[in-house]
Amino acid sequence: MFPALIEFGNNYVFHSVALAWLFAQTLKVLLGVIREKRFNFMWFVGTGGMPSSHGAGVTALASSAGLYAGFNTPLFALALIFAIVVLFDAQGVRRASGKQAQILNKILDDIYWQKKIQEDRLMELLGHTPIEVLTGVAIGVFMSLLCYRA
Repeated sequence: MFPALIEFGNNYVFHSVALAWLFAQTLKVLLGVIREKRFNFMWFVGTGGMPSSHGAGVTALASSAGLYAGFNTPLFALALIFAIVVLFDAQGVRRASGKQAQILNKILDDIYWQKKIQEDRLMELLGHTPIEVLTGVAIGVFMSLLCYRA
């Protein structure tokens, strides 16, 4: 009926990326429930936290591309460079933005308690620590190997 849809359904590279992201996000929710003794749906769809689903997804993409196309192909090089950029952004730029949001929220709290102004809080959990990114990378490699079919 829809050959392209059936063909896409057999795309194991996509499967590994989707599973890596789903596994990382589910683990993030479970760790949040254990840590805070409550459920927050934003842990499943939000950014930041342990482990990095960005790290898991792009690592699964790069390692799966290497496994299927070969580690000496332009496709693997493209996926690897893409992964490096995303990993750097996840733990560098976005983490710095999160720290700035934390400081700005403290300033807003100080101003609010002094009854000067009240503003919405900024998103603080944007980026990842290096260990969160490395855990995501490990999940990505694991899922790409799990989904690999020679």
